[in-house]
Amino acid sequence: MPLPEAGSATPVVDSHCHLDFPDFDGERDALIERARAAGVTRMVTICTRLRSEPAVRAIAETHPGVFYAAGTHPMSVAEEPMATVEELVALTAHPKFVGIGETGLDYHYTAESAAAQQDSLRIHIEAARQTRLPLIIHARDADEDMARILTEEHRAGAYSCVMHCFSSGAALAQAALDLGFYLSMSGIAAFPRSTELRDIFKAAPLDRILIETDAPYLAPPPHRGRRNEPAFVTRTASVGAELYGLDYKDFAARTSANFDRLFWKARA
Repeated sequence: MPLPEAGSATPVVDSHCHLDFPDFDGERDALIERARAAGVTRMVTICTRLRSEPAVRAIAETHPGVFYAAGTHPMSVAEEPMATVEELVALTAHPKFVGIGETGLDYHYTAESAAAQQDSLRIHIEAARQTRLPLIIHARDADEDMARILTEEHRAGAYSCVMHCFSSGAALAQAALDLGFYLSMSGIAAFPRSTELRDIFKAAPLDRILIETDAPYLAPPPHRGRRNEPAFVTRTASVGAELYGLDYKDFAARTSANFDRLFWKARA
């Protein structure tokens, strides 16, 4: 399915990127303009260590259409002070602060801190519950514990959530959908060997799908192996449109409406 030309003004949202990362130093303004030229009207830049929150906040304050979220990434839990519910809730007073996280579980590289990751995850869930802002989840090689904790916590009190850059198994996808959560499609879904992942997305309700870049990571083809950036979310949206049998404009509109529903503080 052909992509729209740059500047076509088909609005689309990058629900998860990392604009503060040093990969973008010296050209942050330019890449945001490239994204806008591609039709990316809104971006959520994610703070992964709370000590970086002022810098991430400044990016959101500087650029219209850029919002932000903050939390402690599971791979950083062992190196960072444990966040508190009160600390996270206080951050949400900012008008451009739209989500809690990213948080979650990563047993691929940092399984030795699994217990601390689980504690951190529950703290972030409570902050999301109290503020009604969406939880942003990173999950890797921890499907069973992730499904268990998300379900236990939801029974204790409802909250909203997106499974960012979803690339886990069908069982975790179904557990998340059963809780009313959202799955976010990244460039991984466009990789040639991601057939099983595309099948998971295709089986999910369209009204639970978001799209993202996770820039500077996971650039979709034909940019794979290079630095990712928000403009490339159009490539992932094109794959999503094909999966659902929609034209690009309709898929972009539907996923943008999903974003508005979940990230209500960033609503267009």
